[in-house]
Amino acid sequence: MAKKIAFIKSGAFSHTNERTLQALTREFPELKIDVIDVERDLVQTKGLGNLLTVMKMYGLDILLGKKKPWECLIRTTHIFKKIKTAAINRLTKDDYAFSFQTQSLFDASAPGLPHFVYTDHTHLANLDNPIFDRNKLFPTAWVQLEKTIYHNATLNFTMSHNISKSMIKDYACDPRKVVCVYAGSNAIRDNVKIDPRKYANKHILFVGVNWVMKGGPELAGAFKKVLQVHPDAQLTIVGCSPQLDLPNCHVVGRIPVEEVGRYYEQASVFCLPTRTEALGIVFIEALTHKLPIVANNIEAVPDFIEHGQTGYLVEPSNIEQLANALLDLIGDPIKCQAFGERGYQIVAEKYSWEKVGARLRENILSAMNGRAFN
Repeated sequence: MAKKIAFIKSGAFSHTNERTLQALTREFPELKIDVIDVERDLVQTKGLGNLLTVMKMYGLDILLGKKKPWECLIRTTHIFKKIKTAAINRLTKDDYAFSFQTQSLFDASAPGLPHFVYTDHTHLANLDNPIFDRNKLFPTAWVQLEKTIYHNATLNFTMSHNISKSMIKDYACDPRKVVCVYAGSNAIRDNVKIDPRKYANKHILFVGVNWVMKGGPELAGAFKKVLQVHPDAQLTIVGCSPQLDLPNCHVVGRIPVEEVGRYYEQASVFCLPTRTEALGIVFIEALTHKLPIVANNIEAVPDFIEHGQTGYLVEPSNIEQLANALLDLIGDPIKCQAFGERGYQIVAEKYSWEKVGARLRENILSAMNGRAFN
């Protein structure tokens, strides 16, 4: 009887690979897990053959600044085929119960072996974002390869409903092969303190590494309007270090993930008007700390926010809407607390790694006809 899971990943995936691996280890104690890193164990994306293909497929776009070289390295026909061949060779040399890959950047399926994909994105889901730059689309040749990832999988697990819809609509996946299992929080802290007095602090929190992509400039513009009504309002920026000349603005910069929790504990409102969001673990972290949220109505964000119940969804790049939503919340501590309590219920129901792991096991066993591994 097979005694192993092949867990196939590429890099850290914002700590998600670590948490997913822990969930699988917990849910399948009867199986050992082989961790296979694509670039470390299968192929080298910076090999000469792939670099030549990068220049052939993306050379002009890279020169024009439309694409960054690093994001093209693993999205070439050359490397996709190399990974596919290497994965088959690796998986057929051992006795695996099933294979499980995170992200949809490669196809690690092998003939005859149940294979599961867990991802936070599809490339064509970007087209549903009204502010997505179409110049950043990858070639049709890549999209056609991406489609094979989902079609070759026994099941595709997604982290949000917009990605499930994209697989079905944009990639013609059988709906029975697509299951949204959500994701959990990566900033884990014990004994989280929720002091209801914080909702009267008029303290807005932003957490993001890329200030521009995460909508920082729009938030800065909205905060100026907030200060006109509430001159004692505060804005804290964690994860990046923009140069700002704003009163009551505190730029913390990048810090270890373990230290982020204390900033959530002090905040009244969480705001991330991101321009693009494959998933947004920070939203889960904010909900865990019972914070109301203001964010753009795009991509995966509506999964986290019930408009008028846990926060407010605004239209992208609309600074006036953003400011009004923030004003509505920081001027009403009771509403902030009520929204925060409702958001916390959503986390408890959906967004914990324990529950994600349980959903993974249930669906994997079902897809394999309830087979036991003992």
